[in-house]
Amino acid sequence: MSSIATVYPSVDEGFPHRQASSGLIYAMLMRTIDRADRPPGICPLAPNWDNDVMQLKAVTYASAERIATITLNRPHRMNAWTGRMHTEYRWCLAQAEADSDVRVIIVTGAGRAFCAGADAAALEGHIEKGGYDPGTNAAELAMPGFGAQPEFDANFAYHFGLTKPVIAAINGPAAGVGLVLACFADLRFAVAGAKLTTAHGKLGLPAEYGLSWLLPRLIGVTHANDMLLSSRVVLAEEAQRMGLLNGCFETVEEMLDHARGYAGMLATQVSPSSIKETKRQIYRDLHQDAASAVRDSEDLLNRMMTEPEYREGVRALVEKRPPRF
Repeated sequence: MSSIATVYPSVDEGFPHRQASSGLIYAMLMRTIDRADRPPGICPLAPNWDNDVMQLKAVTYASAERIATITLNRPHRMNAWTGRMHTEYRWCLAQAEADSDVRVIIVTGAGRAFCAGADAAALEGHIEKGGYDPGTNAAELAMPGFGAQPEFDANFAYHFGLTKPVIAAINGPAAGVGLVLACFADLRFAVAGAKLTTAHGKLGLPAEYGLSWLLPRLIGVTHANDMLLSSRVVLAEEAQRMGLLNGCFETVEEMLDHARGYAGMLATQVSPSSIKETKRQIYRDLHQDAASAVRDSEDLLNRMMTEPEYREGVRALVEKRPPRF
């Protein structure tokens, strides 16, 4: 895994005592505590284990007004990715996916970075161990998005199996695995001047986590080749011109306001079942031919026209009022 520290060496200055990526994650039963009474920083682990909770140290989780917000929370390390962060992030995704009150997920970073890539200590650890160590325990990893489609059952590709849209609110640098995370989101908004880089080339590594498959589909082979082969820094303004971003804003506050506003629009004005099926169509149809996509859409039309959300949508249109989904 690559890091923005390979592009900006000063990232590690001032942090001589680097922390290893491992961390003890513990679960405990909360049988008598309602969701509203759970302490801040605690989130359920998985849909089928609603009584279990996790202490969050590398991310924070909050939900309000049908929007879940997952914040990468190691600002002193520019939210550098660790095994613990990956574990907590997946648990929070599972929480949002299982919560019927949540319709949209926003992912952002605390402080001045989105995610600076792999933690430098973890990069050093790979050398000592003679190979890649993800820093995770398979038994502790939630499986959000898994099982929807075999093609999505892999790290970060699991985002495509989620039933709810994920918005990356890129508040600062996104490098290596940080860029991977942003690219696997469904929509991306960034602050002007944010530095984006694949970073792997400066470390003698291959393109990470399927970016060689994903980037050409997002921005075309020409731009993808540029970013992947050079590992150069691309500013948010250029990334928007490439088509990688849905929007670029002058300040972090403007960007976050827009991301929340867009999420709110999806959560209140668009049918949840429509979002779920449309998202599934988008990523599933990347793996099949046009005729199959047409036939599948016709089957969905026939089924969804019998469902309550279609009837409410038509009724709202006739009555000239917002739908109540």
